[in-house]
Amino acid sequence: MTTEFKIVEEPKKPLSMHPKKFAMWIFVATVGMLFAALTSAYIVRQAEGNWLYFNLPTLLNWTTAVILLSSVSMQLAYWSAKKDLLDRVKLWISVTMVLGLVFLVGQFLAWQDLVAHNVYFVGNPSGSFLYVITGLHGLHIISAIIYLVIVMVSAYRFKIHSRSLAQIEMCATYWHFLGGLWLYLFIFLILNR
Repeated sequence: MTTEFKIVEEPKKPLSMHPKKFAMWIFVATVGMLFAALTSAYIVRQAEGNWLYFNLPTLLNWTTAVILLSSVSMQLAYWSAKKDLLDRVKLWISVTMVLGLVFLVGQFLAWQDLVAHNVYFVGNPSGSFLYVITGLHGLHIISAIIYLVIVMVSAYRFKIHSRSLAQIEMCATYWHFLGGLWLYLFIFLILNR
């Protein structure tokens, strides 16, 4: 008598992720590739010659510190949400928004400093690249501040708490990404000017 034994494997559980988080990660990857392409183009164009070398505005040092501090405040907002400290969520999101706005104003003032030193958007490609890179990053900061406002409204409506963290997690991820992206861009610009 022969008996056949069949080995049955349990079905593997599919990887699951909140669809909005997945979309956000795709967006973050796309933005990362955009800036990778810009920095690559910067290096290639710089190697061709006819490149104006200039010092970066010292204000960029301060805006870098501000964006790093804003990342800390965003993380504190997230941790507060995990602990259901809703007043602190509102406080730390507000601090993050203010620091984001300070960063943008600092970037604009840095542009004014560049103009004062005869570095313009039109003219030498080195200035053009700097304006495009910092301007695109600033545009993404504006989008993140808008997202912070949306999260703040949700916090005031008590929709963000320890059992509903997806929105603030996504916001924190995007904000940290932009902070890390700026740090990369700033170091890149220092090393390749």
